[in-house]
Amino acid sequence: MKSILKNFINGILTIVPIILVVYVIYKTFMFLDSLLGNTLKLFFKDDYIPGIGLLTTIILITLLGWLSTKYVTGKMIKLIDRLLDKIPVVKTIYSVIKDTVQSFVGDKKSFSKVALVTLPGTEMKSVGFITSEQLESFYDPLKYHVAVYIPQTFQVAGFTFLVPKEQVEVIEVKAEDAMKFVLSGGMTSSAKQSKIEAK
Repeated sequence: MKSILKNFINGILTIVPIILVVYVIYKTFMFLDSLLGNTLKLFFKDDYIPGIGLLTTIILITLLGWLSTKYVTGKMIKLIDRLLDKIPVVKTIYSVIKDTVQSFVGDKKSFSKVALVTLPGTEMKSVGFITSEQLESFYDPLKYHVAVYIPQTFQVAGFTFLVPKEQVEVIEVKAEDAMKFVLSGGMTSSAKQSKIEAK
């Protein structure tokens, strides 16, 4: 009986993560494919092949990226950018989306610096990511502070704290490892340590 239970647990530990990853990849693929795929299905009808929508989206984004480097089309895109930046309400939504995208794939990536923040009045520390070191443009008295994003365990959500620079300790840890550590509640480091000890 113990052997059966042990094999069942081993099955959960090995198969469930694989199934979940495949499911997430599948849902992501279907979502990206549907961006243009739903429109293309009207033309292809029964001949539509899954993936054409995703491929078309990638080609279109690449084409637009190339056009943005050209003089005439680049000027047009900048004009649209300035226009969206002046429309009330729209400019707020647009700037948030633009800054978020640039923080992940732009030249100045956020979430690249991992930091330890000491909780006030305690010796407890929290792992976070420095997202901005120039807060004076937001509010001048905060020029000696940095914005630190603290993700929540088992969630994508988190909190943004404005912390004095001298109270933030930047550590030499990869952002991916730090994110996995926080989201898993610290279990990833335990798993790695177990593998090391097993060897």
